[in-house]
Amino acid sequence: MSKIQLNPACVFDCFDQITRVPRPSKREEKMIDFLLAYGQKLGLDTRRDDAGNVIIRKPATPGMENRKTIILQSHMDMVCEKNQDVAFDFDHDAIQTWIDGQWMKAKGTTLGADDGIGMAMEMAVLSSADLVHGPVECVFTRDEETGLTGAMGMEPGFMSGDMLINLDSEDEGEIFVSCAGGCRTMATMAYKPEPVPQGMFFFRLKVSGLSGGHSGDDIDKKRANANKLLARFLFLCQEKYDLRLADIQAGGLHNAIPREAACVCAIPTAHKEHVTVDWNIFASEVEEEYHTTEPTMEFLLESTTPLSEVMDASASRRLICALQAVDNGVMAFCQDIELVETSSNLASVRMNAQQHVVVVNSSQRSSLLSARVNMANTFKAAFLLAGAKVEVGEGYPGWKMNPDSQLLRIAVEQYRQLFGKEPRVRGIHAGLECGLFSEKYPGLDMVSFGPTLRGVHSPDERLLIPTVEMVWNHLLAILRNVPEK
Repeated sequence: MSKIQLNPACVFDCFDQITRVPRPSKREEKMIDFLLAYGQKLGLDTRRDDAGNVIIRKPATPGMENRKTIILQSHMDMVCEKNQDVAFDFDHDAIQTWIDGQWMKAKGTTLGADDGIGMAMEMAVLSSADLVHGPVECVFTRDEETGLTGAMGMEPGFMSGDMLINLDSEDEGEIFVSCAGGCRTMATMAYKPEPVPQGMFFFRLKVSGLSGGHSGDDIDKKRANANKLLARFLFLCQEKYDLRLADIQAGGLHNAIPREAACVCAIPTAHKEHVTVDWNIFASEVEEEYHTTEPTMEFLLESTTPLSEVMDASASRRLICALQAVDNGVMAFCQDIELVETSSNLASVRMNAQQHVVVVNSSQRSSLLSARVNMANTFKAAFLLAGAKVEVGEGYPGWKMNPDSQLLRIAVEQYRQLFGKEPRVRGIHAGLECGLFSEKYPGLDMVSFGPTLRGVHSPDERLLIPTVEMVWNHLLAILRNVPEK
């Protein structure tokens, strides 16, 4: 980490420790062991449940024993994305951080401030001897990013507090009081490999350099989806030429807007000049569509080594039609507040040549369960018509605002006193674990906030350093003013 002074030092010191511990989603064992050792070294009540969640309890400071118990909660896993030209092993390597002006970034990878900075604040609360607070429970959940399985599998009674602050939000000055629910959908299309017809020209297409981002919080920013761009061009091609799909590897994680997509195709050699012209025209048109939000997008078409087999023509056509047809992006806005209500993200398209299948993953989000079900069924219908098998995940619930929240009143008042302005109280289109907590602990009073992050779920992830101190001071003010039991 840079030697530049970072405040508060206690929080950034903890974050530095976190960046050295590998913690990919579903492979958080090293972080679990780290947290257990951290709490035990402090002499605090520390335990984990069967789902892998960790809780560390800190007693109240003198004179605060009669206050309500407050839970501080963050998730321990991180999205593991890197630039293609970066050699990095997320299971073993430490994140390499650097400072760019007021921003902290990582060298070619995700930074992991989502939600490592929330974890760091909890660790700092646990280790600091000069704070004033009532009883505190610091909870670290696992696998938030790829299934919320930690929160889903949390054993009954694991948390016992009265109020919960989720430290997994990304805009300082905003206090979140509701979130969208979501689900994942997966289509599996089988195909038959067939010999390549005579006289075919093989070429590789690639779309790259897109902004990407969080498939919930960034879905309304008109960022291009690399998978949809590739599908658009493939559809145009198959309408004009005898297009054969040989391979497609597009997109990545279900909760990230795809930044890169590539495929290998073949068309009759007589049309190879035509397809190059078509690609250049298409690239120009798309660049105009996204001239503000995607200034660094790149389009590549290059000849490649001919293959002996391609996807059978029928399956290829049905797949491309389905990819063209499925919805992507914002589907509806809330009627009562300025917030995305329903969206869908075409996350990945992967051909498995050994198993002769193409697997398509997507995710749907909505603050309305009925709308989320409808969006998932829209995806399902398109791929059922294409002859695929479709699975719709169970999903996770949304979190409905509590208009009588005592914790929200305290959080707003303390923010106003600290900074002389009103915070913005709002909902978020991304999923938060608060939705699951609201089901398991119906009476739990909750809010969510955090420092400013940008580019999350991508190698462009960055943390606005001054906002960390603001959030830390806000958090401590709330802890000092938790009401009596």
